[in-house]
Amino acid sequence: MPGDQSRGLLSVGVVVRPHGLRGEVVVDLLSNRPERLAPGSTLLDASGRPYRVVAARPHGRRHLVHFEGITTIEEAEACRGTELLAHPLEDPGVLWVHDLVGAQVEDTEGRSLGTVTAVQANPASDLLVLDGGGLVPLRFVVESTPGSRVVVSVPDGLFDE
Repeated sequence: MPGDQSRGLLSVGVVVRPHGLRGEVVVDLLSNRPERLAPGSTLLDASGRPYRVVAARPHGRRHLVHFEGITTIEEAEACRGTELLAHPLEDPGVLWVHDLVGAQVEDTEGRSLGTVTAVQANPASDLLVLDGGGLVPLRFVVESTPGSRVVVSVPDGLFDE
């Protein structure tokens, strides 16, 4: 069932371009988990086509990757621009963006602050973007139930009108 294969998967990288003549490609890894490119791991494209990693190594801020079955520059060129998808990793105690978006946010007293619409990167602390326009630094999260509820301990006055 093409098209439906990508449901529940996360975007973890993009094939930027071929590298060399033997099918190796440059991948921009969007994940902070380098094990996504470990030999033997399998990534998928949006149609569900598997890309099994044979070898990978850092290359500046990107990675050089050899996928099983891609052995020529022409085959590598055909992969240019391919979004690489993977299943979420199980890691207890870690907050994942896909678990936060759509969750209801409330303070420690149970007051509703809104719904998370996005997580915005910020050097000091990533920010929960709320549907009403509010921003809550991720470091204020004290409890999270994946996909449904986030409790935050915010300083007095942050959401007072």
